[in-house]
Amino acid sequence: MSNPLRQVFNKDRTFRPKKKFEPGTQRFELHKMAQASLNAGLDLKVAVQLPPGEELNDWVAVHVVDFFNRINLIYGTIADSCTEQSCPVMSGGPKYEYRWQDEKSRKPTALSAPQYMDLLMNWIEVQINNEDLFPTNVGTPFQKNFLKSVKKILSRLFRVFVHVYIHHFDRIAQMGSEAHVNTCYKHFYYFVTEFGLIDTKELEPLKEMTSRICH
Repeated sequence: MSNPLRQVFNKDRTFRPKKKFEPGTQRFELHKMAQASLNAGLDLKVAVQLPPGEELNDWVAVHVVDFFNRINLIYGTIADSCTEQSCPVMSGGPKYEYRWQDEKSRKPTALSAPQYMDLLMNWIEVQINNEDLFPTNVGTPFQKNFLKSVKKILSRLFRVFVHVYIHHFDRIAQMGSEAHVNTCYKHFYYFVTEFGLIDTKELEPLKEMTSRICH
């Protein structure tokens, strides 16, 4: 593994603990299948497609957890340059500002980028560790609102890409990790568009870049 990628995957820099799949479970097997496709260099547009005979919710659950882990790591590599001083507002350039809202904070609240990221990663971690929402036991059905909940998670994870690309891409380039981050983004983009998991308007901030790297 090259030095820049070692920085991206350095476990000491992981922003949050990883959600793991239990060996022997269907979810673990799907995770291995997805990883094998990526490692084999399969076209990402093909790699994200639902394998024959598999359940959509299982496939989506595996990817949501994987994207959470990967985007966590990406943000972790630039976190030291994303400060209250450098990023007093969670934004994606001058046109897009993201305000925080959850069960505790009903009113959208303006926050600095690091504050927003901390709340976001905590919030997503709670979601994916919620057995009712992301069941790990074989045969336990997903809730009817599973995909709706997933859309919210993925829309918010997309905002991490927006902030990193627009405000911290120089740091990514400095570490030589541009190709890796671009691949992660393309994988994410092809997946959410394959299954309609993010509204088109949410994708607007990176529309120009996406048209260049996602063909």
